[in-house]
Amino acid sequence: MNNPLLEPHSLPPFSRIEPQQAEPAIRHLIERNKRRIEELLADSTNYTWEGLLNVIETLDDQLAQAWSPISHLNSVCNNDALREAYNTCLPLLSAYGTWIGQHEQLYRAYQQIANTPSFETLPCGARTAIDHALRDFRLAGVNLPPERKKHYAELRQRLSDLGSKFGENVLDATNAWSRQVSVEDLQGLPDTAVASARQAAKDAAMEGYLINLEFPSINPILNYCDNRTLREEVYTAHCTRASAVGPHAGMWDNSKLIEETLQLRSELAALLGFDNYADLSLATKMAESADHVMDFLQQLARQSLPQAREEWRELQAFAQAESGLTTLQAWDVNYYSEKLREKRYEISQEDIRPYLPVQRALLGLFEVVQRLYSIEIREVDDFDHYHADTRLFEVLQDQEVIAHFYLDLFARAHKRGGAWMDDCRVRRENDEGLQLPVAYLVCNFTPPVGDNDALLTHNELTTLFHEFGHGLHHMLTRQTVAAVSGINGVAWDAVELPSQFLENWCWQPEALSFISGHYETGEALPQTLLDRLLAARNFQSGMAMVRQLEFALFDFRLHREWSGKGSETVQEILDDVRRSVAVVNVPDFNRFQNAFSHIFAGGYAAGYYSYKWAEVLSADAFSRFEEEGIFNPATGTAFRSGILETGGSKEPMALFVAFRGREPSIEPLLRHSGIST
Repeated sequence: MNNPLLEPHSLPPFSRIEPQQAEPAIRHLIERNKRRIEELLADSTNYTWEGLLNVIETLDDQLAQAWSPISHLNSVCNNDALREAYNTCLPLLSAYGTWIGQHEQLYRAYQQIANTPSFETLPCGARTAIDHALRDFRLAGVNLPPERKKHYAELRQRLSDLGSKFGENVLDATNAWSRQVSVEDLQGLPDTAVASARQAAKDAAMEGYLINLEFPSINPILNYCDNRTLREEVYTAHCTRASAVGPHAGMWDNSKLIEETLQLRSELAALLGFDNYADLSLATKMAESADHVMDFLQQLARQSLPQAREEWRELQAFAQAESGLTTLQAWDVNYYSEKLREKRYEISQEDIRPYLPVQRALLGLFEVVQRLYSIEIREVDDFDHYHADTRLFEVLQDQEVIAHFYLDLFARAHKRGGAWMDDCRVRRENDEGLQLPVAYLVCNFTPPVGDNDALLTHNELTTLFHEFGHGLHHMLTRQTVAAVSGINGVAWDAVELPSQFLENWCWQPEALSFISGHYETGEALPQTLLDRLLAARNFQSGMAMVRQLEFALFDFRLHREWSGKGSETVQEILDDVRRSVAVVNVPDFNRFQNAFSHIFAGGYAAGYYSYKWAEVLSADAFSRFEEEGIFNPATGTAFRSGILETGGSKEPMALFVAFRGREPSIEPLLRHSGIST
């Protein structure tokens, strides 16, 4: 079969990949894998790590390498052909995953290997991979009777389809809205945002200025636009995406998909013997129980709400004093918050932007990790790319390449919103030797205008560091078993630790001295601006905290309480959460949940609390650097070897305690957030 997806490559051959090649390749590899697994299982002398499990890992890694570029392209260069190819393959992959998970003879083979004396002689990563696999067999319903196994497979397949459709609806709804405006409409916007709107109109062969629902476009509107009517229009279009209300009411509506997803997740949990989907989700996480999660979130809420309410009162009073505004609407909040920030601290995100050209910020990021982990990062000029924005870098240790990563930084049409890291290749031992890890690092920053370098806000800088932290977790692993290599096998409520941890260097004066550099003069961030930036770090941190708690509590309660039989709707649960922790009133037409891709099209269902859970870990881990020096090489080595290199080979709490010398404390997170304890 002449298909580049079936050929061995160290990096994906993007220029040769066509959407129509996806299904034949995936179908061929799945059928080959199943045949080979059955052949291996037919001879019990194969029931060893090398004779069976390592062979299956190789088969699945080849399947993953064929699927990776298709999945990635569907996210970053979406079109009808790619979407069709992606959606055609999803049922095949889902069915294969269920076939593996419910294969009783394979399960018994794993059990036999785990129960032999030689099990204890295996490397730690291999033992953990087997333990996790046995758990996952049970969570896949391996012990269910045949009819229930069939129902499990049907549920998994339908949930996969629903998640894909949810994400497509959000993307289509985001792409559908745009507005041609005049320069007068954009009064108050920074010059960079106005130039971007002009460039967007030019790219669309339009006169004037064009705004849309991509983050680099809507964020300046909501933060700076003096035209309140336009702010309301943009806010309304954004918060009603993929719903039954708003400018595209009923088009790409995710409401029924949400209800069906929740119903099927509830059925899936019951099928496996769990009271609810939240309990099923926690079977693979750090948190001990649903009560443990709720207590954690409610403790943070108790600590944060008094400050958040006071910040909200201050903002309301400021808006009334500034503009006579008696009722502060949702589309006013960011606008007046920015004005209050500028008045109180004499600084805004736009003041920082000239000092954060992308290339200087990247070099600064690379310098930070070089100091921490003694690695070098070098750009690769000649490579097979999928878009002109794409860049490729190699990571070196002692002049030896140990990993690669693709960098795709800028927002554009047909690219999924947000920022993320995904694996392209995982570090593992194969027949040819050591396979090096490769990562995709994706953001949606404001693109450059003309020949000028793109300029980042400080918020975008922290996003860049965040995703690179995920990338380091993937690329610096020392594991050679795919199931525990990099972020694989890491409990989901610990996976944000390395990413949130790296954000801390965006606030350190010593680091900012070389991360920043004026795009014209090269001058580092002046001391006056640096002082103001640091002073404003915790501006409205109470409001920011309860906003994240709102998302986390909504997600967790939704998956803990939803049965499909009760009277509470999704909206009613969200409204109840808002009454308990929110300080900003949102309009009745707000349909935030209809675009909440993290939990309906991503991996965070009953797990959005992980951001705050892991932030406790990351803040406490960084407090050791505060004590010992932010660039202390011994401390950096300890974090690298104790957290980044271990992947999922050991339990995250054991790794944290080994690094910190004790269990995590919530105090550093509250202190870093400026919230009184």
